Amino acid sequence: MAGPTTSAQRSRAPRGGLMTTLVFGKTGQVAHQLLSLDNMLCLSRLDADLANPAACRKKILEIRPKAVINAAAYTAVDKAEEEEALAEIVNSDAPKEMASACKELNIPFVHISTDYVFDGAGSKPNSPEGATLPSGAYGRTKLKGEINIRNSGAYYAILRTSWVFSAQGKNFVKTMLRSVNKHDTLEVVTDQIGGPTSARSIAQTCDRITKVLLKTDSKSGIYHFCGTPSISRADFAREIFRQAKKPTIVTAIKTSHYPTLAKRPLNSRLNCISLKTSFDISQPDWRDDLTIVLRDLGEINS
Repeated sequence: MAGPTTSAQRSRAPRGGLMTTLVFGKTGQVAHQLLSLDNMLCLSRLDADLANPAACRKKILEIRPKAVINAAAYTAVDKAEEEEALAEIVNSDAPKEMASACKELNIPFVHISTDYVFDGAGSKPNSPEGATLPSGAYGRTKLKGEINIRNSGAYYAILRTSWVFSAQGKNFVKTMLRSVNKHDTLEVVTDQIGGPTSARSIAQTCDRITKVLLKTDSKSGIYHFCGTPSISRADFAREIFRQAKKPTIVTAIKTSHYPTLAKRPLNSRLNCISLKTSFDISQPDWRDDLTIVLRDLGEINS
């Protein structure tokens, strides 16, 4: 496996013309939050379509940013079972070309990945070094993307996260709130356990990692980041309704009683210790982030 560029090599590399971080993604949950940070240039699908990996590489070489964050992906988990070839282009081939361009420019590459690279077995938090065994097309294509980045020779940070939520896009929080208007009682799975993670916290973490990697390439690797404490989907729903003061009753069911095309991991717990050690980034309390999101959605008063 090719190793990252050394510090000596990086110091000799020409700097990009723009002192900006180039972000792939503009309307997604994390990309939307990155837009609010300083010196971020976010690209929409019209600017750079991940279904055309070569165009992504070309865009990086044209703009010559100081760093690249990939916040775009094929995330339709169930649809990926029927469109795995397309999902692989977006989730595997495009990051490969991005990493290659970053290697050529000698700039850091931060890439967002997922807990779906694990099989979801057991009850212990998955560590970055743990064995990966994705059970579906989405996880397989994301894992292939990780491998391509690691083999690129670029210096990088792969950030695996889980249960992303925000006031934008499609996510569990918004799904639960929409369901309130239709049902007084909701059935929600209780055997899927994980750490809900706000897009806002992920964006801030990506920004911080990027700034550290601009100073040193010695921290290249795979890291985990998610909210704390771990909780079931059913209890997550209960907290959403508690904060939003909704009377909806949540009835717990097993995942086996709610079949989906793609298998969901039962254990989405992530061990985030190495992120704290390397970047001094702690896990956020997702309940506090949930309050912010509910305020943004107008569900609770400021």
